[in-house]
Formats: sequence, structure tokens, C-alpha cells
Amino acid sequence: MEFYKYHSLGNDFILIDALESPVRLSPEDIRMLCDRHLGIGSDGIIVLQPSQKAACRMVNYNPDASEAGASGNGLRCLAKHLYDTGTHTGKRLKVETPSGIRDIVIHTAMGKVTTIEVNMGRPDFRRSSIPMKGEDNEAVDQPLEVEGKRLNVTCLSVGSPHCVLFLDEADVRLVRELGPALENHPLFPLRVNVEFAQVINMSEMRLRSWERGAGETLASAAGAAAAVAAALRTGRCKRKVHVQLPGGLMEVEVTAEGEVLTRGPARRVFRGELDEDWRERSRIILA
Repeated sequence: MEFYKYHSLGNDFILIDALESPVRLSPEDIRMLCDRHLGIGSDGIIVLQPSQKAACRMVNYNPDASEAGASGNGLRCLAKHLYDTGTHTGKRLKVETPSGIRDIVIHTAMGKVTTIEVNMGRPDFRRSSIPMKGEDNEAVDQPLEVEGKRLNVTCLSVGSPHCVLFLDEADVRLVRELGPALENHPLFPLRVNVEFAQVINMSEMRLRSWERGAGETLASAAGAAAAVAAALRTGRCKRKVHVQLPGGLMEVEVTAEGEVLTRGPARRVFRGELDEDWRERSRIILA
């Protein structure tokens, strides 16, 4: 089976093109392929499928085999793959995701892809959309206790669920301490992605992301979209923000209509082919 390896600002994916031939992956397959010691290694797997509603359909799996929903960086990698392979020749693209249709704009220079803009849609702050338990309709700048710490959080969905914390410093030790606890907090029955945001000024932000089913990643476009939407909602930023992630810089803009656009690069690292007995070996190793 052929595969491709892509990344956007260090957020890396195994892409499997199933437009012509269906591919079935078991949870065991997904965990092994994402394993950085036993498999190829990645933050997730993208399966590219046919769609009757758009140019294609994206299914995105986390390393623990759970489905990830709409990934902005994953959509960037998918768009670059379609453009570079000649499957899609236009600069505008619609992709079906489990969270709805996403609009993409591909920017090029000298025939090569430079940046890709992904429309993450309108953020939804309702608890029911996340989902998140609680009596209030929304959780905006609300107190939450975890690991003996009392924090203020803003929670929302951008096609995937997010819990945003605004801190004086997005310290890596705090991310690794609180990330797992917040991801699995009883308030979030389907778990949640956690964003540790440091607002530098009204147009700049530093961000670290803890992704459900994956852990800390070098970049999360959905996380950046959620953090900027939450900052705008609480008066901490303007509509356009440069977000500094561990993997690099991403631009996030909230339009006048309330839609969140993320802009960043995508790169193909390599392509390869799995050995015929890869499934058998994964069963033995992971048993």
C-alpha cells in the first residue's frame, strides 16, 4: 500500500490516497502506523476518499485510532497533495469533512504551492456543540479547577472541541501537566483539545496545543483558530493575529461574517510503500 508523509509547521500526517481504491484500516493498523518506533510515525492519518458533495472527502485519525474531526493542518496537507499530483488543478477547493464542507484557497508562486488558506467556519461557543457538561449555555472565561489549580477557560467548537486557557506564559511543563488532565476532564464526555495561549499584544499570540488522542503537537491550525476566536470573543485581540507555534508562524483571521481563516504552509516529506506483511508484524508486536 502506497503512502505519503506530509507536515504543516511540524504537525505531521500519513496520507493515504483512496480516491481510486478503498482502504480499510483497523484501530490496530492506525496505532501501529502512527507509532514513531514501530511504524512510520505521525500525529495522525489522513485518508483521502471520493465525495459526492465536494472535490473529495477527508477522514482524519488520531494516533490512538479515534477520529479527529476537521484538521486545518490536515486539510492543508491534503490540498497540497491534490494540487501537486494534478488531481485538482484549480486554486479553490471544497473538501468534505465529518464537520461539514471546508473551503480552501491555494496560493502559488512560480508554479509551486506557497501558503494554503483553510476556512474553519464559524466558531460555536455553545456547550452542546463541544460537548461540555454544565448548566450555562456557554463557557466563556469561566472558572475550572484541575490538578489543584483554579483556571479560567473559554470552550468552543471549530469542527473539533477546544478548551482555551489564557496564561502569562505558555510553559511546556504546564502543558504536559495540565494537558492530559483537561483532555480527560469529566466535563468533556468526548474529551477535548487544550490550547495554552499567551497574548503578546492585540495582533500577536504564542500558543501550545495538547491534542486529544495525540498529545502535544508542534502546531494545530484548529487550535490556533479556537484560541484567536476565544481571544476575540473576550476582547484580547484584533481580527487578524499572527500565532507563533513551536513549529512556526501561522496567520489567523476572523472575517466580518465571523468565519475563521487559517493560513500556513504544507510540505511533502516523502512517499513510500508498506511491506506486504506489515499488518501481520503489527499484530505480533502490539499484541
